[in-house]
Amino acid sequence: TEKPILLNNIPDAEAFISGAEVAVIGFFQDPQSPEADQFRLAAGQIAEVPFGLSSSAAVLSHYGASESTVALFRRVDNDRRDLDMSNREVDAKKLTRFVRMNELRLVTEYNPVTAIGVMQSSLQFNLLLITDKMSPKHPERMRKFRAAAELYKGKILFILLDSNLKSNERVLSYFQLKKSQLPALAIFHTPDDEHEVVTVDDISIERVQDFCNRFLQ
Repeated sequence: TEKPILLNNIPDAEAFISGAEVAVIGFFQDPQSPEADQFRLAAGQIAEVPFGLSSSAAVLSHYGASESTVALFRRVDNDRRDLDMSNREVDAKKLTRFVRMNELRLVTEYNPVTAIGVMQSSLQFNLLLITDKMSPKHPERMRKFRAAAELYKGKILFILLDSNLKSNERVLSYFQLKKSQLPALAIFHTPDDEHEVVTVDDISIERVQDFCNRFLQ
């Protein structure tokens, strides 16, 4: 599809946001401005995130967006992040980084870039699946983990943590886990560091639900 998609009215913008896990809209009074050009450049570089552009006064007003603002909307915690593009220093590269840092999904893979968005999430509960992504069982585990994530949308942030990444070794030691004990589920309450860990050979939706519900209670 052509990127970005032009959003001429409020219903178009609302449908665009609700139709994706993560959606980015550039609000530009002048769609031919240098900032809008940088926005288009970034849109072409991030294939899997939908980008929309609106220069409608009604749409800008509806979203309380000042001119040359880029807003990222994410469904997982119903959050919105804004970036002011009127600053000449904000280019396509900085915009791309802004999107990568903040694009939390139903299941977000934890790495040094997404860590910032995870830390700033409005959700207080995080559930980590700590596993080896190279395992032949990984696709099936992820399918079930994602299905469970749908049930806790807006309540628990589901995170995939690849045990092969050197940068993730700290997390393993925090939860006092050895690689031989994986895969494991770890649930975490951010305000007080309260957490619980369970090692699981097989991930099932029921197992994840049971673990989450017990902790939430």
